[in-house]
Amino acid sequence: MKQLTIIVPNGDNNLSSITGAYEIFTKANSYGKAKGKNELFNIQLAGIAEKVEFNNGLFTVKPHTHISAIAKTDLIIIPSLNHNYEMALAGNDLLLDWLEKQYKNGAEIATICTGAFMLAASGLLDGKSCSTHWSVTDNFRAMFPKVNLQIDKLITDEKGIYTNGGAYSFLNLMLYLVEKYYDRETAIYCSKVFQIELDRNAQSEFAIFIGQKTHSDDVVKSAQEYIENNLQEKISIENLSAKFNVGRRNFDRRFIKATGNTPIEYTQRVKIEVAKKAFETNRKTVSEVMYEVGYADIKAFREVFRKITGMSPLEYKGRYYKETSLYK
Repeated sequence: MKQLTIIVPNGDNNLSSITGAYEIFTKANSYGKAKGKNELFNIQLAGIAEKVEFNNGLFTVKPHTHISAIAKTDLIIIPSLNHNYEMALAGNDLLLDWLEKQYKNGAEIATICTGAFMLAASGLLDGKSCSTHWSVTDNFRAMFPKVNLQIDKLITDEKGIYTNGGAYSFLNLMLYLVEKYYDRETAIYCSKVFQIELDRNAQSEFAIFIGQKTHSDDVVKSAQEYIENNLQEKISIENLSAKFNVGRRNFDRRFIKATGNTPIEYTQRVKIEVAKKAFETNRKTVSEVMYEVGYADIKAFREVFRKITGMSPLEYKGRYYKETSLYK
């Protein structure tokens, strides 16, 4: 029987990703058993404390065992750390060492949401692809520049390490792992029991673009403000760099360093974020919104919108706009 270890880090982290992972794999085990197969995993919660409190003491988790009692495991799941990742990293050095040793000993590791911060802190993500919640992109890149962050992806899978975008999308990662370790039939069964959509592979449509402005480059900040305040313009990056008396190549370099985006990418993301809000809140047509955010070519607008959100403008509007009734 394989060993599955679900980590319970110290700190007030995310309870649902611990219990959710436990329940889904327990259900997968029981489904296999009902089919006459042996249970695939021995599932254990492990930590470095006898109990860990969540939600300011409202809930308490008592891990089955201490990590030191686990000499070898096959699969490790690191839960979301919510936004307490800095506190969690500071209080779990023993856990970081254990993760590194287990991976070198053949274990595979899956991280949920901001759990990627813990795995990155161990050094095991250096040079590898990784996803995490879109809202912590800037902090993650600043803390772990050696990691290839793929923020649009819902799930990454590389060299026995799995990561996912965040929040309740961890359920999709659990189904992905169930299919990988059990089979497609078991994954479909779990998806129906827990009513989780199968085969989701992107978090693009959920991301809210907030331009990175914690940097100290005043020229780039001014350029960002100009882009955001002139949405209806078809902005030329050559003209924009000239406006701030910076050569185009140097302007691009500074912009990327400050924001993580090229000026063109930043302009596109700002415009598409405004377009998304328009589609969510009013009856305007695709063409009307397109003109409002500075596009004149419907094909170009659709291509950029799909690149950023993973769906067409019409699909996005159909999913998120609901006309409110005039009568209550």
